[in-house]
Amino acid sequence: MEYKRRELLDIAFKHIFRTAGLLTLLILAGIFFMLIYNSIAFFLQSKPLDFITSSQWNPGSSKVSYGIGPLLVSTLLVSLGAMIMAIPLGIFTAAFLSEFAGRKLQNILKPFIEMLASIPSVAIGFLGIVVIGPGIAKIFGIQNGLNAMNGSVLLAIMALPTIVTIAEDAIQAVPKTYREGSFALGANKWETLFKVTLPAALPGLIAAIMLGLGRAIGETMTVLMATGNAAAFPTGFLDSVRTITATIAIEMGEVPYQTTHYFALFAIAAVLFLITLGINLLGEYFANQFRKFQP
Repeated sequence: MEYKRRELLDIAFKHIFRTAGLLTLLILAGIFFMLIYNSIAFFLQSKPLDFITSSQWNPGSSKVSYGIGPLLVSTLLVSLGAMIMAIPLGIFTAAFLSEFAGRKLQNILKPFIEMLASIPSVAIGFLGIVVIGPGIAKIFGIQNGLNAMNGSVLLAIMALPTIVTIAEDAIQAVPKTYREGSFALGANKWETLFKVTLPAALPGLIAAIMLGLGRAIGETMTVLMATGNAAAFPTGFLDSVRTITATIAIEMGEVPYQTTHYFALFAIAAVLFLITLGINLLGEYFANQFRKFQP
């Protein structure tokens, strides 16, 4: 009787987990289908070449333009700036936690870093408006600190927990025999770290970077609050920019239903979806590579 009950429970949970997995895939497929369906509706009303090559996103003027160029460049610029700051800081922090910090210090620092992920993005946006933006304006002698650099700093803060957590796992997954072999050949701790441990953990470190980049590109509220929202081609990090996510958040609530402008927002959302999907798939690929090291 007991055996029968356990068998029934196993079968029930098997079906529950399978249904949950299939439901997740269906939701993802539904989002993708909705984006593609509305994007096709947009391209039936507007030329795809204009969407790619036009240098302006200006749906409200008499000469309407739906060029994704400035939004895409702004998104990539802010994300690039975030990664320039977050990658070295995140990987070196992970290396310090894994290789040098004592147990007590680890127990203090790691929860603190992971807690950054739980801070609402709107609170980090306030930090950009009140502290970092004015600081950038003062340092560079400009009137407005709401620009790409401000957004990059905030996105770097938001990407750090992802990068640090995955990078630390990757470094810890490197077999101890690698380090012992290096020490046996006369290398010190720093030489072992840079010439043995980090190269061996490279697939995991790349996975950490890719997932951190995906986190930065998909962020909405922080960049909406902190980057100035100028839908023009930026010439540098001190220019105000508007990312794809910010454009969707600003305009979707006000645009008339099923107009060209409405469908255009789905088209830029589809581009963003494909970019983040590609980045996350790359991240998962490299994460699977580094899992091979794990016992």
